[in-house]
Amino acid sequence: MNNEKNNRIKQLEDKFEQAKKEPWAKKLRIGTGVLWNLFILLIIFAVIGAVFASSVGAGYFASLVAKEPLRTKEELRDQVFNYEETSEMYFADSVYLGKINSDIERRQITLDKVSQYALDAVLATEDEYFEEHKGIVPKAIFRGVFQDVTNSDSQTGGSTLTQQLVKNQILTNEVSYERKAKEILLAMRLEHFMTKDEILEAYLNIIPYGRDVSGQNIAGIETAARGIFGIKAAELSLPQAAYIAGIPQAPYTYTPFYSKNQGIKEREKLMHGVNRMKTVLFRMRDAGYITDAEWKEAKAYDVTKDFRQPSRRATERYPYVTQEIQNRTIEILAKVLAEKDGIDADRFEGDSKIKEKYEIMADRSMRTDGYRIFSTINKELYDKMNEVADSFQYYGYTYTSETVDEESGKTITKENPVQVGATMIENHTGKVLSFVGGRDYELEALNHSSQAFRQSGSSIKPLLVYAPAIEYGVIGAGSPLVDVKFNWAGWKPGNYFDRELGVLSARESLARSQNLSTGRLYNQIFDRKPIEFLKKMNFSKVTDDDAQIPAASLGGTKHGVTVEENTNAFATFANGGQFIESYMIERIEDMKGKVVFEHKAEPVEVFSPETSYIITDMMRDVLKGNGTAARLPGLMNFRPDLAAKTGTSQKYGDAWLVGYNPNVSLGVWMGYKNQNTPLYHGYNSGQMHPSERTARLYGQLMNTANTVIPETIKARDTFKRPNGVVTRSFCGISGLAPSKACSAAGLVRSDLFNSKKMVPTKVDDSIVSSSAVRVNGKLYQALASTPREFVTSGGIGVTTEYGKRMLGRLGGDASKLLAGRGAYSNSVAGSTFPADNVPPAAVSAGQNGSVLTWTGSSSNDVIGYYIYQNGARIGTVRDGASRSYKVGYGSYYVRAVDITGLLSGPSNTVTTAAPKAEPKPDTNSGTKPGTTTPETKPDAKPDTESESKPETKPEATPEPKPETKPEVTPEPKPDATPAAKE
Repeated sequence: MNNEKNNRIKQLEDKFEQAKKEPWAKKLRIGTGVLWNLFILLIIFAVIGAVFASSVGAGYFASLVAKEPLRTKEELRDQVFNYEETSEMYFADSVYLGKINSDIERRQITLDKVSQYALDAVLATEDEYFEEHKGIVPKAIFRGVFQDVTNSDSQTGGSTLTQQLVKNQILTNEVSYERKAKEILLAMRLEHFMTKDEILEAYLNIIPYGRDVSGQNIAGIETAARGIFGIKAAELSLPQAAYIAGIPQAPYTYTPFYSKNQGIKEREKLMHGVNRMKTVLFRMRDAGYITDAEWKEAKAYDVTKDFRQPSRRATERYPYVTQEIQNRTIEILAKVLAEKDGIDADRFEGDSKIKEKYEIMADRSMRTDGYRIFSTINKELYDKMNEVADSFQYYGYTYTSETVDEESGKTITKENPVQVGATMIENHTGKVLSFVGGRDYELEALNHSSQAFRQSGSSIKPLLVYAPAIEYGVIGAGSPLVDVKFNWAGWKPGNYFDRELGVLSARESLARSQNLSTGRLYNQIFDRKPIEFLKKMNFSKVTDDDAQIPAASLGGTKHGVTVEENTNAFATFANGGQFIESYMIERIEDMKGKVVFEHKAEPVEVFSPETSYIITDMMRDVLKGNGTAARLPGLMNFRPDLAAKTGTSQKYGDAWLVGYNPNVSLGVWMGYKNQNTPLYHGYNSGQMHPSERTARLYGQLMNTANTVIPETIKARDTFKRPNGVVTRSFCGISGLAPSKACSAAGLVRSDLFNSKKMVPTKVDDSIVSSSAVRVNGKLYQALASTPREFVTSGGIGVTTEYGKRMLGRLGGDASKLLAGRGAYSNSVAGSTFPADNVPPAAVSAGQNGSVLTWTGSSSNDVIGYYIYQNGARIGTVRDGASRSYKVGYGSYYVRAVDITGLLSGPSNTVTTAAPKAEPKPDTNSGTKPGTTTPETKPDAKPDTESESKPETKPEATPEPKPETKPEVTPEPKPDATPAAKE
């Protein structure tokens, strides 16, 4: 048997050997060997690749956490449990304001006071491996990295409760690999220093849960239970617990309430949270926390009936103050924290990600580090000023709009009232003493004193045009400016009522807020980039583009300015040209009383003391005579040394009044939320002019401030004139030193100049003696051929060079320079009238009883008319007078006369006949004693065109009546620029 077996084996071996010698067998053997070798190589490469990838990953991870400090156990625990300390705020003089309005309400709780349903729901939803892992779940991290690398649309959470605790309490919410790496590292360390119960308890106390029934942001499960269902966390039922556990994934989507007391959401929006609750219940069943029966019962439960009914919480008494202090504290603390980390100021401001990171850290620090924040706001002054604003009766019309809610069918009415913003600043310190943030915080939470950027209108003129021009030495207070229309690269502004005032002083131009003269002055200094003055005064949104916009001179900047910024800029003049930045946070102390921050003023030189005093003196005139705020002094019960400027933007979208005395500055603004909604629709609208409204409110606020803080207002203080400000005489129409001709004409003026910059030295050479003639209502120089009876002697004329110099590179109509204003009414512009040397067109005559009348000539160079009786000239009527002449009996006609002396053809003849007399008996061939026979008038002359000598004395041109204005001078008419002006 053994032999047979061995033989069979031998035979098989022989066959196998024989088969191996076959060609196909040989190929199979070679192929198998190659595949085996390739398999071995692949395994080797895979192992090497894995080692390399792991090394690179470990190295990258190490680089990401290289700068993370090695926190001790105590440090980590302190940071995690640091959710109890609430910062406090104070008014000026350490008057307590209240707890920080953190926008997060939190009530601390321990695990033993939380429903088991809630604990199970949180673990099933947020961290199913909580009891097993050591801070992280590697597969979840790898899944998250893979999704990020592949840019997957389906993102699933990979953070454990421990990681979430680290992110919320130690790190920030910024999205970066560095933050994620630090989160992983700290989560693993935290697991060594805290028990699972401590981690879960901390998590339940810090996690956000959306909003409560009053719209308040909430954090912590106890606060959520009370705020959403009105019960304690220990009393939560299964569906209630599941609902709350689902909220943290998207707090403001799943929370059942709107913000700011707007009530419960509509049914459709509530279903987002309900569906999320069902997802949590499903996971609880899958994880074995609840039975299938409990799952079915809970998911069928209508949890919406358990929501608390909307109830209005106690209104915060100082919402604007709280909001403003919080915002400014975050800005300050962000810089403090960045500086501690070695981040310089330029990098902080230039890198938005760094700034955002530290602002997040500062926000958290403010809410959790127990600071004592001391502000500059005077409580009593704030209360009284806001009482004045609340009771003010002249804001104007409140618009309303109605919309129908699609779900409920209810009609909702929304109000759009005139909003208000005001700021009062102590000049020499920059303290914001008080402000008015708006009409109703619940209606609009925007602080209109510090957060709303609005077009400044004409209030910008002293800051951007007049003060810079004085600083450059271009003008003094009384220097003549030209208020004549122009076209500056397509920009064609206009004055109120479309008036052109010709030559007027800079002082008058600013007081009356004339646009044409302001625009021309800006053109003179435009190349020097006066916009830089605004940047020095912290106009935060002024751009380089604004420097290229001519309309900026009238307030047409791209983004506008806040009330606080504008008021702060005016305080520069009160400070002798030094800009002292306004501030509201005096100091910040930590919970141990250590000063973390204290404000220090850093003055910036903007204008010279001389410029500041001159512009201040000019703005005193805004409150006098023809000034646009002449009404204001009569609305105040005391008389401070006050300088001010008004302003209105395009189509009356904004109304401003900003003023200052030596110690405080106050700015007031009014306007609708929508800048395109006008405050005013003209004189016939029955509305009060916006400048009147701001003046009334301004006066009341100043009266209040003088009552509450008289020691700060110091009403009797006056501005002190620097030695460099001198009074000098000059020729009013040119600004040059007076000449004999200027003195003889009565045109010498005197006003303030900066002796260090400019005083009039060159003698005026523009005035010449002149005889004037009126054409179309305007005065021109008479020609040699102009008939003398139409000429007014004793006026003055100016040279052609004068007109060119005054109109400058913008040009314009020289005839309007000196026409018809007060002392210049007999002055004649430098250009002569362009006569056409063609006889004027004839006129048509008629009769009205004993009065001869005629139409005006259609020619444009007519200076008057001759009246003829029976072919002889008997009268002269100047152009502009009534076209009528009282006549007797005879034949009459009229001829027009032009400036060169040419006459038109005769008009049609008008004949008036004497009435027929009753015949009387001729009882005496002679005349009665004492009677005479009528004779022809001795001055009757033949009709000849060459006649130019007057037969009567020339008629005197009446002086025009001085312009008057209503009690409140209206702001100038807006033009088509981005920001209109007065």
